[in-house]
Amino acid sequence: MKKIILVGYMGSGKTTIGKKINQNLNIDFIDLDEFIEQKEGLKISEIFKQRGEIYFRKQESIWFNHLLNENKFLIISLGGGTPCYANNHLRLQDDNVLSFYLKATIETLTNRLKQDSERPLLENIDDLNSFVAQHVFERSYFYNFSKYKIDVNNKEVNNICTEISAIIQKNN
Repeated sequence: MKKIILVGYMGSGKTTIGKKINQNLNIDFIDLDEFIEQKEGLKISEIFKQRGEIYFRKQESIWFNHLLNENKFLIISLGGGTPCYANNHLRLQDDNVLSFYLKATIETLTNRLKQDSERPLLENIDDLNSFVAQHVFERSYFYNFSKYKIDVNNKEVNNICTEISAIIQKNN
C-alpha cells in the first residue's frame, strides 16, 4: 500500500498539509512525532531529557519503519530531523512511497516559527535566522532524497494540497 511522506523543516507545513490532504482524499494521517509521543507516553522534549537523543532517534526509526510496513494507505509527516538519521532518507525512495519535500526559504520558515507559540524549543535561540539557516543547510541533503520537491513559499495551503493531491492521484 502506498505511503505519502511529507518531509521538511519545522514550520514548512507538514502537519497542516497532511491533515488537509487527509480531509480531501480520506487517507489516514499520522504525525510521526505525535505517534512516538503516544507510544512512549512522553512528549518529545521529555524523551530527549530523560532518555537522550540517541534513544529517541532509534525509536523514531523503528516507528517510521513500522508505519512504512503497515498494510494500509497512509500520509505520514516526519519530524524535521527524521530523514537525517539511521538511513531513513533512503526509505523516501521506496517503490511504495510518494515522498514530498515541502521546501521553504529561510525567511518563510523563520516568519512562521516566530508566529508559532507551540515551539518552546526555539524560545532560547538568540538568532533564529542563523539557527534555521544552519539546520536547513545541514538537512537539505537528506530532504532532497524525496521524490517530489514542492515550493511552499507564498502559497495557500489549499493550493499546495491540490498540487500534492494531483501527484498522489496520478500515481495511485
